[in-house]
Amino acid sequence: MRRRLCAGLLLIVCPVLAWSAPADDSRKVVAATPANTIAASDTLDDANALFRKGDFEHAILKYRQILQATPAAGEAWAGLIRVYLKQKDVKQASETAEQARMAADSPPVRVALGEVYFRQGRIHDAEVEWVQVIKAGHPEARAYLGLGIVRQVISKYKSAREMITEAYRLDPADPEIHGEYAETLSRGERIKYLDKYLGGENNEDAETLKQMRQYLAYLKARERNAGDRCRLVGAFTGTETPLVPLLLDPTHLRGFGLHVLVNDAKSKLLLDSGASGILINRRLAEKAGVTKLSDSAIRGIGDNGDQSGYTALAASLKMGGMEFQNCTVRVIDKRSVVNEDGLIGPDVFARFLVDIDYPNRKLRLSELPTRPQEDATPIALESDRDDGPNPRTQDRYIAPEMQSYTPIYRFGHDLLIPTSIGEGPGKLFLLDTGGFRNLISIRAAAEVTKVRSDPSTRIRGISGEVKKIYSADKADLRFGNLRQDNLDVTAFDLKPLSDDLGTEVSGILGFTTLILLDFKIDYRDGLVQLTYDHNR
Repeated sequence: MRRRLCAGLLLIVCPVLAWSAPADDSRKVVAATPANTIAASDTLDDANALFRKGDFEHAILKYRQILQATPAAGEAWAGLIRVYLKQKDVKQASETAEQARMAADSPPVRVALGEVYFRQGRIHDAEVEWVQVIKAGHPEARAYLGLGIVRQVISKYKSAREMITEAYRLDPADPEIHGEYAETLSRGERIKYLDKYLGGENNEDAETLKQMRQYLAYLKARERNAGDRCRLVGAFTGTETPLVPLLLDPTHLRGFGLHVLVNDAKSKLLLDSGASGILINRRLAEKAGVTKLSDSAIRGIGDNGDQSGYTALAASLKMGGMEFQNCTVRVIDKRSVVNEDGLIGPDVFARFLVDIDYPNRKLRLSELPTRPQEDATPIALESDRDDGPNPRTQDRYIAPEMQSYTPIYRFGHDLLIPTSIGEGPGKLFLLDTGGFRNLISIRAAAEVTKVRSDPSTRIRGISGEVKKIYSADKADLRFGNLRQDNLDVTAFDLKPLSDDLGTEVSGILGFTTLILLDFKIDYRDGLVQLTYDHNR
């Protein structure tokens, strides 16, 4: 079950992909033959059992033992690759996948290779591998799982559900498949699943287990108050509200936020597209008198790990002339969220077309185009996606008036836009209005320019300071229909974020770039429009 429970980045410093078969015969899927099979199937079962209960070191030994006896054992190669991915050792997984292709080019190996590609941010290449395996007549459960996840991140939710359901039909014992399938269940059914899953053997790390237990406690708390759904008071016809400037000091702009009344307690919340939902500090939570539901770890940029906090219920949230009742917020056990009252992720407005018009200092919310033959979705804040009708049940719809929008990958609340650095291959960058400046990963920067240590620059987020900061000489960035030259770009290790999302994030487009743009977001369909007015 891939569920991010982090608060967002908050940095103070600072088209739908269609598959087409490749012409290169070297990428042809090879069917399993007797030479590819394993005589001692119980040995493979033992290795898989070790992997599934999280005993990775012994699983590696067992898989290697099998491969020493049978070098063409594709299932063992695939298992070994997945162990390294689970250990977050992407380099070793990639090297092992290349060895596997040479020794046992078979459907299981190709499926595992696709999983490596996905983690490397090569989402289209991953999709090609999985589609090719299935088209060749091999009903590999994890190929369907991979395609289901791809469909999710490109906002094809109906297709995603079909793929994940098929994966579950083929192999309901696979814990990752079962976890994704659980996301399609009702809240009550999900509670039963998590109770059983957490009570048995699994291969999740301690941090993930903690998050899952907290999420289970939250689901149970909401189930006890199932009648109190987040809802809009009155009718909605669209709204426009000023963006409030937030300052680092009397002369330096930090970002823009919104005036929000939390149970009638006044606040200014930073509008942060790198964050999810509404996060407030302890002082505001105490003043507003929100009702605690369950503990929740809060995570962001920084080297100090998770911060303690909890999920709470706000009886009323007022902003932009609208009032929402019985909606969840998260509270951090600090008296400040990096010098702010809190954050509001624009993903809470995911049932609207969100227009962050920085040049005119306005936030506009309007109705999304109604899909053909579909009723309008009830309006609510998506601070609690486990309440009420789920708008993410259909495939992406690009309305005629939105043909100029750029398709992006949506990982939960995070929006990743394909971005080129110079003449290099395309990468994925996070659109983050809460991050002050553009950032680039050390790995991506080293591919195109010189990188050197930069002890004079400081980066601080919810999880504290980042200790190792670097500077990249130059990065020519191209995203959407825009291009921006950057000198002395700040670089640091984005691997924790990439591990969290499950795909490689090579950089962040921050506030100093996005402030120049009219930034429209259609969360439902995974579309953005970034418009720069050259006349300003």
